[in-house]
Amino acid sequence: MLTPDNTVIGFIGIGVMGKSMAGHLLAAGFPVMVYSRTKDKAAGLIEKGALWAETPRAVAEKANVVITMVGYPNDVEEVYLGENGLIPNGMPGSYYIDMTTSSPSLAEKIYNEAKKRDIHAIDAPVSGGDIGARDAKLSIMIGGDYDAFEAVYPLLKLLGTNIVYQGQAGAGQHTKMCNQIAIASNMVGVCEAIIYAEKAGLDPETVLKSITAGAAGSWSLSNLAPRMLKGDFEPGFYIKHFIKDMKIALDEAERMDMEVPGLALAKSMYDKLASLGEENSGTQALYKYWKK
Repeated sequence: MLTPDNTVIGFIGIGVMGKSMAGHLLAAGFPVMVYSRTKDKAAGLIEKGALWAETPRAVAEKANVVITMVGYPNDVEEVYLGENGLIPNGMPGSYYIDMTTSSPSLAEKIYNEAKKRDIHAIDAPVSGGDIGARDAKLSIMIGGDYDAFEAVYPLLKLLGTNIVYQGQAGAGQHTKMCNQIAIASNMVGVCEAIIYAEKAGLDPETVLKSITAGAAGSWSLSNLAPRMLKGDFEPGFYIKHFIKDMKIALDEAERMDMEVPGLALAKSMYDKLASLGEENSGTQALYKYWKK
C-alpha cells in the first residue's frame, strides 16, 4: 500500500489544475517533488513544503510515483520518453500516472515502453476543470493494468470523486475524447441559449434558474454560463488546450471512419476565437463568438 512513509510523489506540470492537485497530495502528508518549466508557478507549493526538481530526470530518480499534467502530446512524449525523461531514468516498480489529455496511441506507447523497464504506466485524464481540481472532485478516467490502478487508487481518491477504470492502456484517453466530444457541442448550445435569452429581452440569470434544473441541465450550463454573464473569461481550461483535445478526437474519429459534425463545428468556432487572440481564455469565452 502506498503511504507517506514509503512513497515519494513527483508532480510534473504546475498549471491551473496541477497546482491544486499537487497541493492536495501535500496536504495529505505525502512528500512531493515538483517540476514545471516555470519555477515561479511552483512557488506556493514550495512554500508549503514541496521539493523542487530541476528536470523530469531528477523526479524519476527519487520518486516512486509520478503524476504528470502537462500541455500537449509532444510535451507528454518528451517528459516520458526523452533522454532526460521519466522512463529512461525511472526506478523499476514505480507508478507513472499521466493525467494530461493526450492521444490514446501515445498512452499505449508509453505503457509498452514502461513495461519493458518494470514500470507501471497509467493514462488517467480528468474532467472537472479548475473547480474540480480545487475541490478534489475531478472525474478520473483510467487506462492501464487493473492491478496498477488498484495500487494508486488511494492517491487518486485525494484528487477526485468519480474514479472509473475503463480498460487497458489508452482506454482512459479514449474515454476523455468521449467527454470532450460531449462538451464541445454542449458549449455551443449553452452559448446559443444565453445569447437567445439576451436577444429575447429576458434576464439570462433568471433563465438559468429554470433551465439548469431541467432536462437541459449540464455542468457547463451550471458552472460556465454564470461566468459568461459576469464577463469572467479566465481559464479554468484554456481554449488552446480544448482545441488540442478536439483535434485528437477528430483524428481518432477519422481513423474509425466516424462522422462527428458537432465536434467539427465547435472546433471551427474555437479556431476562429483563437485567431482573434482568445487562445489563453477559458472555454466559456465561446460566448464572445457572437459578440465579435
